[in-house]
Amino acid sequence: MIEQPGAEAAAEPRASGQPRIIAIANQKGGVGKTTTAVNLATALSACGRRTLIIDLDSQGNASTGLAITSLQRRLGSYQVLVGGASLSAATQPTVVPNMWIVPASADLAGAEIELIELERREYRLRDALARAASQGPLPYDFILIDCPPSLSLLTLNAMVAADCVLVPLQCEFYALEGLSQLMRTIDRVKRSLNPVLEIQGVVLTMFDKRSSLNEQVASDVRAHFGAKVYQTEIPRNVRVAEAPSHGKPALLYDIRCAGSQAYVRLAGELLKREHGLSGRSLSAA
Repeated sequence: MIEQPGAEAAAEPRASGQPRIIAIANQKGGVGKTTTAVNLATALSACGRRTLIIDLDSQGNASTGLAITSLQRRLGSYQVLVGGASLSAATQPTVVPNMWIVPASADLAGAEIELIELERREYRLRDALARAASQGPLPYDFILIDCPPSLSLLTLNAMVAADCVLVPLQCEFYALEGLSQLMRTIDRVKRSLNPVLEIQGVVLTMFDKRSSLNEQVASDVRAHFGAKVYQTEIPRNVRVAEAPSHGKPALLYDIRCAGSQAYVRLAGELLKREHGLSGRSLSAA
């Protein structure tokens, strides 16, 4: 049983309007994007929020971590972007109640080349979401997009479709250098392709309070981004790392572990930030 993060955070889900679309992005690999996408979505779903994950990483780790088989991936994000498949046809249920996924397969690895030749190449995902919304209100409160570890056309599609970007940041020196590049990319997308895009927040991941470097990086990030940085820090945790091999989010694998509890708190913070907001990115699609 997953505990909900407080009465205020678990207020009634959004009754109307478009779902909030959040791209989870950082071009640096290994910073916890997929872990954050899967476990944050699980915590949101436990609060009664109907949540969809769109797996845009050709490694398909979010899909694997939710026990989506190869047969279930024959129709997924690649077909939505390149093949014109509908969002609803590509959506699969997950082991988590109130949570669905558009899975990824290795076909996405070639999507970069194929997208270059297509019309509206940066808008393919937003167009697919807009088509689905035109058939009736999308049945989700949140859509989380798990981006690949690069500033590629796939990540660009996610940012063009999103209302905001959530940035998982590992507390190490090189991560700060990459963060500057990511911020510039977000700013360019906002100016040229998606005027509603904003930074939803920065989440410090793989945090080790015993490390003076971790503490220094965290201090620098908080000094620069202020309230955009979540108070919740995601610790390094063995149980969180083990969970994907069992096809479960950490919150189902071991709700009591420190990592799971951190994601529950993160969901509570996110719901407070998102209270009263509805999606805007599809209105201009």
